[in-house]
Amino acid sequence: MKKRKKILVLAEVFYPEDFLINDLASEWIDKGYDLEILARAPSYPYGNAYEGYKNRLYQQDSYKGAVVHRIGFVKGYKNSVIKKILNYILFVIIGTAVMLKIGRRFDRLFIYHTGPLTLALPGTIAKKIYRMKVSIWTQDLWPDTVYAYGFKKTQLLHLFLTRLVRFVYKNCDHIFVTCSGFSKRIQEYVPGKEISTAPNWPIINSFEAPDEKVDIELPEGFNFTFTGNVGKVQNLENVIMGFGIFQKKNPDAYLNIVGDGSNLDNLKDLVQKESIGGVKFWGRYPVYTMPGFYAKSDVLVLSLIESPIYELTIPLKFQTYLTAGKPIFGIINGDVAKLIKNNHIGFTADPKSLVHISNAFENILQSLRKSDSELEIMAGNCKNLLESQFNRELIIENLTSSN
Repeated sequence: MKKRKKILVLAEVFYPEDFLINDLASEWIDKGYDLEILARAPSYPYGNAYEGYKNRLYQQDSYKGAVVHRIGFVKGYKNSVIKKILNYILFVIIGTAVMLKIGRRFDRLFIYHTGPLTLALPGTIAKKIYRMKVSIWTQDLWPDTVYAYGFKKTQLLHLFLTRLVRFVYKNCDHIFVTCSGFSKRIQEYVPGKEISTAPNWPIINSFEAPDEKVDIELPEGFNFTFTGNVGKVQNLENVIMGFGIFQKKNPDAYLNIVGDGSNLDNLKDLVQKESIGGVKFWGRYPVYTMPGFYAKSDVLVLSLIESPIYELTIPLKFQTYLTAGKPIFGIINGDVAKLIKNNHIGFTADPKSLVHISNAFENILQSLRKSDSELEIMAGNCKNLLESQFNRELIIENLTSSN
């Protein structure tokens, strides 16, 4: 009889937090794998425990019959760099202790890397002891992400991060990256290592809506909508300022910002200080409500600061937007801008230039109000791109083949 696979998933985030690892874990459970998950107590993005959960150093719960090992967190990490770093350290220490206790039961380890690469350390340490096979699915490119978030590239920090990245990837048997551009950067640390591309599929298709219906009513007019994390790297200061210039001439245009994050309060202050009209902050809504926002929107906005790493990055938001079949306004450079242009699914603007952003808002409004056929073409192109490059079944098959 064929031996059942025994897989341990190591992730910083997990259900009820909204991430694709939930969907992947569900798929493996349905395949009959012996699966357990080691993750942090649910607290993202607020830095506080979700309702129904407690912040303990260690606890257990379950997900679709699979045991979930929960590690505590440093409360308030959302708004404090020091607490955020301490939170990373706590995860490594407690995670390693738990891994040493349970690791011998598994022959496979799958690391879902989103956020700090330090989360992989408990897994790479366990590999050396238990000789388990390790795969990592990298969502964030380190150390580039660290510097993009504003940390100064000192000699000491660079030395530490370089050794960390090299150690982690050297001790992984399979490396998967969500963006093909990540491969070349990672190979600088582990030359000759085979790296496969496994892009994210749309998260919107991975969550079932509850029975209760949530009605979404956007303002009467032309609606641009941004959804997702509201942090510094999303470049929403420039988006809002550029929109403000445009909105003075187009008072029936609106910018909806749906989401929460560390920069939300600053953006609200900016709108008030600059007396910018037409900006509506909705706060955080469940993933299953996003189709309601998309359906009522005219254009979906995606933005990131200008940085070499973000020129290589395809945010999960992009694939999710494709499911809506609506024009995408990419205030971004690099690979995403190329996908938008080459596949004729929307518009782009230079993320640094307020004038360029403002003019792009104007051009989009005028262009789409003149032509319904343009919208139909873009919707078809979105569907084609989704099916050809971000097919859920094919990507999961690729990730599963290493386990």
